[in-house]
Amino acid sequence: MAEPLATPTSNPTLLPSRTRNLAEQVVAWVNEQIATRSLKPGDKLPTESSLMSQLGVSRTVVREAISRLQAMSVIETRHGIGSFVLEPRREPLDIEVVPASTLSDVLSVLELRISLETECAGLAAQRAGERDLASIRGALEAIGEATRTGGDSAAADLQFHVAVARATGNRYFVDILTQMGAALIPRHRIDSAGIAKTDPQAYAELVNREHESIFDAIARHDPEGARAAMRMHLSSSRERLRRAAAAAGERGGV
Repeated sequence: MAEPLATPTSNPTLLPSRTRNLAEQVVAWVNEQIATRSLKPGDKLPTESSLMSQLGVSRTVVREAISRLQAMSVIETRHGIGSFVLEPRREPLDIEVVPASTLSDVLSVLELRISLETECAGLAAQRAGERDLASIRGALEAIGEATRTGGDSAAADLQFHVAVARATGNRYFVDILTQMGAALIPRHRIDSAGIAKTDPQAYAELVNREHESIFDAIARHDPEGARAAMRMHLSSSRERLRRAAAAAGERGGV
């Protein structure tokens, strides 16, 4: 049941604390709908009456939440029409990323990716829609084509990992992976197969099977399976290179 209507005010600090707390919950609910792609840029927000009924809050709470979402540039309200979800603001992250050029660099990047992309895969499995799955599948096909023709699959590999990140609905995963760029998939600087003393074709096929396992878990909406597949993929890459480095000794600039 909705709470009793409170007297509207334009000053949030004068609102009763219960109203402010409920407004925060409505804001969080809308942001969650956007993160999970239930609401997309350009979509119209439910009406005030619908939000009141669905969330069990008063009109005052809904209007306060709408005001906050407007201030956050999450939505815009068009007079007489309604409120609409805006495209997320893209502000570059202040991260200086130096492309990996040594085995030590590559191992450090993989260590970071294990922590970041494991959770990324789990969230993707929970939230991925048909369009997301098609995007991930398209990246896999591009990797396969590059492998068959002997081309450079690094760009398609990056596309695959970014597509998984995009399927989370959380733009910060995408921003981080995109900004990392060349440091993320450093094959043009590091001959991974050569260092691991593995036939390049066999190495590529092994990596592609690991990618397929990640996709399969995401497609069947299995978060734990997706996390395990991504962790195995990145941990295996790190271990293959670590063993090769231990056997041959790291070179200062491969």
